[in-house]
Amino acid sequence: MISGAEIMVKCLEAEGVSVAFGYPGAAICPFYDELLKTNIRHVLVREEQNAAHAANGYARSAGKPGVCIATSGPGATNLITGIATAYMDSVPLICITGQVSSELLGRDVFQEADITGACEAFTKHSYLVKKAADLPTVFREAFHIASTGRPGPVLIDVPIDIQLETVPEFSYPAKASIAGYKPRTQGHAMQIKKALAAIGEAQRPLICCGGGVVLAGARNELVAFAQNSGIPVCATMMGIGVVPMDSEFYLGMIGMHGRTGANLAMQQADLVILCGARVGDRAVSAPQQIAEKAKIIHIDIDPAEIGKNMPVHIPIVGDIRLVLSTLAGQVRNTVPEAWLETLRGYKRKHPPRGEARTDSVEPRVFIRDLSAMMEEDAILAADVGQNQIWSARNFNVKEGRFLTSGGLGTMGYSIPAAIGAKLAKPKRQVVAVCGDGSFQMSMCELGTICQDQVDVKIILMQNGRLGMVKELQDRLYGGRHIATTLDGNPDFVKLAEAYGIRARLAASNEEAKACAAEMLQTKGPYLLVCTVDPSTPSI
Repeated sequence: MISGAEIMVKCLEAEGVSVAFGYPGAAICPFYDELLKTNIRHVLVREEQNAAHAANGYARSAGKPGVCIATSGPGATNLITGIATAYMDSVPLICITGQVSSELLGRDVFQEADITGACEAFTKHSYLVKKAADLPTVFREAFHIASTGRPGPVLIDVPIDIQLETVPEFSYPAKASIAGYKPRTQGHAMQIKKALAAIGEAQRPLICCGGGVVLAGARNELVAFAQNSGIPVCATMMGIGVVPMDSEFYLGMIGMHGRTGANLAMQQADLVILCGARVGDRAVSAPQQIAEKAKIIHIDIDPAEIGKNMPVHIPIVGDIRLVLSTLAGQVRNTVPEAWLETLRGYKRKHPPRGEARTDSVEPRVFIRDLSAMMEEDAILAADVGQNQIWSARNFNVKEGRFLTSGGLGTMGYSIPAAIGAKLAKPKRQVVAVCGDGSFQMSMCELGTICQDQVDVKIILMQNGRLGMVKELQDRLYGGRHIATTLDGNPDFVKLAEAYGIRARLAASNEEAKACAAEMLQTKGPYLLVCTVDPSTPSI
């Protein structure tokens, strides 16, 4: 006989899971007891939301679903923001929660919460397991759903009695067969033919790449398509890193915090090829106006995204890696030189902003210095706020990854995501960048970093403000500041040292650059606090 809890562990082993992030409680204890008997590494976070963020960073770096675990009630509800963060950015997660005993469901007993109902709007699918015998099928389907089509989080809620229930034997399905779930991978040949014709006719074509290109592992295919077609590239925030910032055909990030040249290119293009991008309001504030002037080709694995935010003339539903490969093999370079020279002129006219300072750290300059020091396959996890924009606009992602919360904009994301990324790619440099607001939302994870000896470097931009909200108050509310001054900040250097983490404070760009060099050469975790002028703008 075999228990449901043991089946759950064997399912994870069958899926090749080697790391899981979680926080135990009574309703999930049978599962944890079985987890102890395996080689799966469990990372004990200090708060459940961060288990989901760490699994998020792991999934995006490893290219496979991340696993997070919580108990019932508040453990499960604490996961919600992390699940929603993954859903908005299409990150594959397997979220396992314990639940009160089946016969008690609906009676509002101790630590009961309808977590499948609560997460319905932002999970790709969810399961409330009714029988231990169903667990192998549930887990096989969950991993398949999370990682195919448009990726996303899947929730598995397992009552404690189901974890304790025994069945005669364990057998893991060879494959998942789900009625009605058949993601389309091959783009329609006629639509691809129409796209090629439109590209041949365009005088001012532009490629806009989004997070879908990264998720599909289609970086090489997009670069080949851009090179073969001669079409310049811009990116949404989630598409950063597909094309290196110093590439001659890359224009930078679009949107309200994007590069001027990239935004001008989007406004003047007569053909825009959207590749795995949903072009939300932060990327394109007036999509109707773009579509009125330009023909739109939209390539996406999810048909629901095509035309949702911007009218589309040529929709192509399919795996973007396969579609771009087909386009790259058939396209011809017909881009007029005049269009390319116009865009090169924009890049010359609008260079990166910021000048090094001696009285504080100029963050835009520092991020460029940091980028030049880091290895080509390094991973940067940016939090949310001004630090996110400084990083997105100035860090040159070459062969590595840029991780951030783009869709939900979740503060406190960077440190746990960096932990997950480092455990997925232990040989790579992993740096988290955050502000003093976002740092204090997940600074408890310094304990996780110490307990698991995770070699993560953290850069804290300290300006004593919730900087992006302050900018909003300056711009729209007459400079009336409320609830944006962080007067209760601790001494962050001493805080890190209390955890046994090496820490330094930099008060100028020269100091910050020297400390960053030391940080990257130091084995083990490191906190670099940079004193930033509160008046420094996001862009």
